[in-house]
Amino acid sequence: MKGWRKYAWEMLGILIGSAFTAASFNMFIIPNKIAAGGISGLGVILFHLFEIPVGATVFLANIPLFLLAWIFMGWKFVGHSLAGSLFFPLMLEITGFLPLVTGNLFLASIFGGIGSGIGLGIVFRSQGSTGGTAIAAQLINHFWGLGSGLGLIIADFLIVILAGIIFGPELAMFALISLFISSKFTDLVQEGFAVSRAALIISSQRELIAAKIMEKLERGATFLDGRGAYTGEEKGIILCIIPQSQVSRLKKIVKEIDPGAFVIVSSVSEVLGEGFQQV
Repeated sequence: MKGWRKYAWEMLGILIGSAFTAASFNMFIIPNKIAAGGISGLGVILFHLFEIPVGATVFLANIPLFLLAWIFMGWKFVGHSLAGSLFFPLMLEITGFLPLVTGNLFLASIFGGIGSGIGLGIVFRSQGSTGGTAIAAQLINHFWGLGSGLGLIIADFLIVILAGIIFGPELAMFALISLFISSKFTDLVQEGFAVSRAALIISSQRELIAAKIMEKLERGATFLDGRGAYTGEEKGIILCIIPQSQVSRLKKIVKEIDPGAFVIVSSVSEVLGEGFQQV
């Protein structure tokens, strides 16, 4: 029962994300001829050339991609993308009544990218996919060995180039802006809004520093063993993950105990586990 409930929530998330993305396309992307990559970008081009509905293009173009993926990569891979690939073109048609919000290309590329990015992020967080160039990228990886990320960039970039040839270079540049913003907001939704920092502290006083971190900051710490490459001396290392708001307090603790400690603070995109987001 628990498995079915989880599956139902995932399907609902894919449906909501698809609807959000589709609404952004109908209010900003499609009317302004912003073909920001992907099968949906190809749909925008065909809509303005031949008045073919974008949803129909997305649905029909996914069929051969799914067949190829099924043949060469198996049904399990196809199953994860099927729901979003059906919901997205359906939502494009259902939300087709939504009016154009702005004819300003700059605003349309920004807000269209934000809306579609949020929608795609919801779909991906729900373990779904809208198919299209995501599948094409996996097929490129399968046949030619290129990384999936590179394959996705190639597939999207080809659509943008085609849009530039048909609609002009200016619209292609706006499409690139929208594509960039969409990718950033997709990552933001998947990784969350919380900003965390990873701190590596190299000190001979690591036990005392770790104790103060747990006492003052109420954060856990992990001991690592290291050795200096030049001196060959054994080094005590502390690894801890803290919120951005605690960075200055951490540095103060380290400075008070060991002013000569070596401290590295870096950004982390996502933290899962006790005290942070659950797995």
